[in-house]
Amino acid sequence: MRSNKGRDTSPELALRRAVHGRGLRYFVSRRPVKSLRRTADLVFPRAKIAVFLDGCFWHGCPVHHTVAKTNSSFWAEKVTANRRRDEETTRLLGEAGWTVLRFWEHEDPEAAARTVEDVVRHARLPTS
Repeated sequence: MRSNKGRDTSPELALRRAVHGRGLRYFVSRRPVKSLRRTADLVFPRAKIAVFLDGCFWHGCPVHHTVAKTNSSFWAEKVTANRRRDEETTRLLGEAGWTVLRFWEHEDPEAAARTVEDVVRHARLPTS
């Protein structure tokens, strides 16, 4: 499992290409809040939007998650802990004024990019 990439996965690259193709610029693999040891896949600091692309196995996708055959209790606990951490991350970033968007790796990157674009452009609208 050590050879699994932490960033620049195929689904992540597809999402980044789709978001970039819509004219949006972002930071990659960055902490939205410096004091919080959590890294988002895409970060829009001015709009305060953090985007996470969760892997189906690692984050327990309700549709595609598969149970590990070897050391299954370890992996079940690992996935449960990942899901708890994801919920905590979303909560903590929300409390810090950030909007958190989460997508599963199996979701259509173009559809996810449309959502990201809509949220970012709405956040950038001047308030009066």
